[in-house]
Amino acid sequence: MSQATTTLTPADLISRFTDMLGPVGVLTGESDTAAYCTDWRDLYHGRALAVLRPASTRELAGIVRLCAAHGVPMVPQGGNTSMVGGATPDDSGHEVVVCLSRMNRVRNIDPHDLTMEVEAGVTLKAAQDAAREAGFMLPLSISSEGSAQIGGVLATNAGGNNTLRYGNARELVLGLEAVMPDGAVFHGLRRLRKDNTGYALRQLLIGSEGTLGFITTAILQLHPRPRAIEAVLCAVDDAGAALRLLGLLRGRDPALVQAFEYMSGTGMDLVTSLIPGATLPLGERAPAYVLVELATPRPDADLREYAEEILGEALEDGIITDAVIAESEGQRAALWKLREEHAEAQRQAGASVKNDVSVPVTHVPALIDRATAACAALVPGIRAAPFGHMGDGNIHFNLVQPEGMAPEAFLARSHDIMDTVAAIVKELDGSFSAEHGVGQLKPYMMPQWRGGAELAAMRHIKAALDPHNIMNPGKVLPPATQGA
Repeated sequence: MSQATTTLTPADLISRFTDMLGPVGVLTGESDTAAYCTDWRDLYHGRALAVLRPASTRELAGIVRLCAAHGVPMVPQGGNTSMVGGATPDDSGHEVVVCLSRMNRVRNIDPHDLTMEVEAGVTLKAAQDAAREAGFMLPLSISSEGSAQIGGVLATNAGGNNTLRYGNARELVLGLEAVMPDGAVFHGLRRLRKDNTGYALRQLLIGSEGTLGFITTAILQLHPRPRAIEAVLCAVDDAGAALRLLGLLRGRDPALVQAFEYMSGTGMDLVTSLIPGATLPLGERAPAYVLVELATPRPDADLREYAEEILGEALEDGIITDAVIAESEGQRAALWKLREEHAEAQRQAGASVKNDVSVPVTHVPALIDRATAACAALVPGIRAAPFGHMGDGNIHFNLVQPEGMAPEAFLARSHDIMDTVAAIVKELDGSFSAEHGVGQLKPYMMPQWRGGAELAAMRHIKAALDPHNIMNPGKVLPPATQGA
């Protein structure tokens, strides 16, 4: 793709940006921009010409038109929670980071359509709270929901804990407004369940990781708020037993299963030893655990009796070895803390290599067993700590450095480790990117996994919408010289 050239000096550009956004909308000092130039995992460190913070779609469209006219690359950034460096600028100092955190209004909640209209800078937690206060539920739930913003959540097609029941982010989006790479505004804020009118452009933007435009506002589907919720932590001997438990739950009443999260014994040990206040509420540690959440909007459902009955059956059949049901909202939160603190515990334990992968649900036990053995052979002493959304086949197959090994030495093996896990995932008909995206960490894997006609089509779409490659360059797609 040809790159447009700028006729303005950096100082001239910053002056123009300031005229459009005001001083509060433009950050240039190193101390002000530093937090926007490093990713959450501290893997990537860049520099930005400026951090731009528009407060409206009109302001955003204006700065995009200016950037397009002068070939200024733009890096969209929400809460900066990307696990793959998808929102971090390069180190050239030529790119601008565009953060929509000032566009943070929940505009409307419609109780009849069961929809909410929300701007891109609203955090997922704030959107959830607004839905709850209105008597409904926004079911999308991820560990970083307190920081992650709606625009980034949709741009990465986030999955999360409730995908098993409600689907990924794209299943919850009815309409979008977006600013395209030339500054034109896509007006797609429709609340229609049925709308077969040409291509579904919103679905093209969802999951594009900011490479095709800026999502500014969304119409999200809400659901009835559950009237009864039961959270259960189960001890199991292995992932095969966890899969049998999932089959038992689905066979009895699949509509009740809201979340089904797998955790390895190694991962749980890290959480309980490194995270203050995280304690295992079972008599003994186990090789693996499952956190099950059952929920229903029915006011007359005796969910506790159902949970006790099915757990009794699972114990009798040897599927689980122990279990505890939360007796209060506080205990439910404590059980979820054991799951949600896995990433932080692994960070405290040392360097880690993260593999956000998915396989057909039936292959999850094979993935865990085979990848654990393969990585142990590759790096003796490595600590495999897989966890995640077993109910939809998405496992975060994370590996922590061996005790006593230098973090730098371990991270130097990152691609070897990732490739070892990916080879097994490929044999099991899976994907190397389940919900975290490709970012700048994994584009090198695209030709092997999405080569041929698929990658060629992606390149054509990118070239058509962003011919000068100024929207989040270096993310998702590998260089044109690599692969198809």
